[in-house]
Amino acid sequence: MDNNSHITNLTKRIIACLDVKVGRTVKGVNFEGLKDAGDPVQLAEVYSHQGADELVFLDISATNEKRKTMISLAKEVARVVSIPFTIGGGISSLKDAGNLLEAGADKISINSAAVKNPILIEELAKEFGSQFVVVAADSKQIENSQRIFLNGGTLPTDWNTIDWLKKAESLGAGEILLTSMDKDGTKNGFDIPTLKIVCETLKIPVIASGGAGSEQHFIDVFKETNVDAALAASVFHFREINIPILKKNMLNNNIPVRI
Repeated sequence: MDNNSHITNLTKRIIACLDVKVGRTVKGVNFEGLKDAGDPVQLAEVYSHQGADELVFLDISATNEKRKTMISLAKEVARVVSIPFTIGGGISSLKDAGNLLEAGADKISINSAAVKNPILIEELAKEFGSQFVVVAADSKQIENSQRIFLNGGTLPTDWNTIDWLKKAESLGAGEILLTSMDKDGTKNGFDIPTLKIVCETLKIPVIASGGAGSEQHFIDVFKETNVDAALAASVFHFREINIPILKKNMLNNNIPVRI
């Protein structure tokens, strides 16, 4: 039995991601050239009604600007959606995480803080449960290997992507959100080779992020890798992909999904 056989029968999830900067949803290409994409709370409500399985809010400037994540946003979102949502950006302590949980978030996502202080993963998992802890990783091809980058993709580290994800899993991460920086915003498909290796290596759920440009890209990533979820931003924000139609097409391709 392979490591992931216990999760293959579950429905696959479609996640809408909202990168938030100064209270607005933004989207760029390869982490640069950000454009306004609307009000995050309004978008959250739309995606909840359309049948998104989950939402992820990432305060993309929180770590760089040393600001704490948007507790007021969590409260507003909790009022208008009935689906689980994750908030990340600038979370570096149990107190930060606890405040977000109290405000209505279902999970928190940690990235830079986890790499700088891996024991934070363990502390969060012990305090709140592994299912609450999503470790987000921004990965980029450097020469012949995938490397982890921090601070919104601006700071390279010595970590090989697979090694870091294995470490995060061993410390109690409940889920991995893996973004391919090379694919981010390009709309030419998910990084299937890397995702395949990651899913074969880890036992915890993996969310694919970076590169969604068509319905076929979602179908391909679910058919060719064992990811549990696929996440996208701009194709949903700018209405290039309709979530209900995407899910019908997934069903037609024998990919189990919640309608």
